[in-house]
Amino acid sequence: MQLPVFGQATMGVNWIGLRTLYMKEVRRFMKVQLQTVWGPALTTLLFLAIFSLALGRGNRTELGVAFADFLAPGLIVMGMVQNSFANSSFSLLVGKVQGTIVDYLMPPLSNGELMAAMVGAAVTRAFMVGGAVWIAMALWPGVSVMPKALPIALLFGFLGSALVALFGILTSIWAEKFDHAAAVTNFIIAPLALLSGTFYAIDRLSPTFQTISHANPFFYIISGFRYGFLGHSDSNIWLGMSVLALLNLVLAFIVYRVLCSGWKLRN
Repeated sequence: MQLPVFGQATMGVNWIGLRTLYMKEVRRFMKVQLQTVWGPALTTLLFLAIFSLALGRGNRTELGVAFADFLAPGLIVMGMVQNSFANSSFSLLVGKVQGTIVDYLMPPLSNGELMAAMVGAAVTRAFMVGGAVWIAMALWPGVSVMPKALPIALLFGFLGSALVALFGILTSIWAEKFDHAAAVTNFIIAPLALLSGTFYAIDRLSPTFQTISHANPFFYIISGFRYGFLGHSDSNIWLGMSVLALLNLVLAFIVYRVLCSGWKLRN
């Protein structure tokens, strides 16, 4: 029986192949977990320490809670989405740079299965980082990170991590060297994450910048995730959920079509 090659559809789902590629991607970042999980967790804790000391004095509050409690959920999900992007933007790119891209293209996996495995691994890393940060913050004095609506927090964490994972796959397809992926991180992902309301409530901004913030998908990720911890946020969570779900569907379709075309992978 002839095995299907990259770009061809398969009948049903190749669950064994999907699981194998997923585990390969997870084991890749777990081999260097000090760098991929615990390092980002420590960086996020440093953000908490610095900003809570610099901006949280004088019993400052945001959205009716202590500033540190307001800040913590945003930092958790910011670390999640940044590491989700870092994982998926590395996968295909390292194969192109090292000449091992055939390991992704030749197995009997459909384009959808390839995409699902890489997104799944990126989301797994995101939740591992988020879990590590949450445990550390739960032990941090003066900070409360007990969620009031855990399913909402998990849903927005998943939607946000999946969205940037899909964007990371597009980046890894487009990029020809690691500098290209780093440029996307520095000039797109980092600014969107930092200017999304992580460190402030957007009602403090001018109307113009409030409008700009509402056009930033990271704002809905952080606001919805924060709602899961505080029970309230500075946006409509149902609107945010709808926006993120739609963006995930659109981006998944784009990634799928690009994978089918073989652009910068086979050409």
